Amino acid sequence: MRFFDTHAHIGLIYDSPADQFRVIQQANQAGVMRIISINNSLYDFKKEYAALKSIKGIYHAVGVGPSEVTNPGARWTETIEENVNLPGVVAVGETGLDYFKQYGDKRRQIELFITQLELAQKHDKPVIIHNREAGKDIFEILQDRLPDRGAVFHCYSEDAAYAKRCLDAGMNVYFSFAGNLTYRNARNLHDTVLNIPVDRILIETESPFMIPAEFREKKRTMPAYLPSTARFLAEMLDMDLEALSEQLWKNSCKFFNLPEE
Repeated sequence: MRFFDTHAHIGLIYDSPADQFRVIQQANQAGVMRIISINNSLYDFKKEYAALKSIKGIYHAVGVGPSEVTNPGARWTETIEENVNLPGVVAVGETGLDYFKQYGDKRRQIELFITQLELAQKHDKPVIIHNREAGKDIFEILQDRLPDRGAVFHCYSEDAAYAKRCLDAGMNVYFSFAGNLTYRNARNLHDTVLNIPVDRILIETESPFMIPAEFREKKRTMPAYLPSTARFLAEMLDMDLEALSEQLWKNSCKFFNLPEE
């Protein structure tokens, strides 16, 4: 079986390249053969891209997260454009809106988000969306500005009705679930996966956050833990794990415009 971790902050698990390489080796041993390396800032992107660009199975997203809204960088739009077509860079993100942490003001967050949607459209890339308590505004923005390559709601946090509304609107969107899917009280997530097409589902670790229930004694999530979330999802969907892992692999490759082999 093979698994695709569509969202991992490898640089936040460990800082040293040697430790990061060990994390990737452990993931490969667990069957996690592809990982999207995520960063919230362009500074961190440059550092992690340099450290990981030669490692097989590691791909990258470049963007500015809501946490950086007050200081995205002096030439941040130009920096994204200079890096978005580098080898292995497959998406813009993560970007989006976070009204829970209240980074900066909403207007500035929205400007940052819309600009990155436009850059994704310009460069024919999909978008990785961060959404915390901002679903209404994100939906309204995507209605007019969703890039042709689509978007994924990473670490999905809304309910089934929200997902259905996006799909009913004809949006080319995917829904990615992290280790919190395995929590007993995550009923909104359980209901969602049971009410959306399986070909719109991705999984991720959101490393080092969102530790699956099976590993709750650990201090941080690792990409190697991804099969735990996949097993839980397979049980929920009453699917064979190998069949589900292959479906999720195909979904991920399609979304990130990568070959399946």
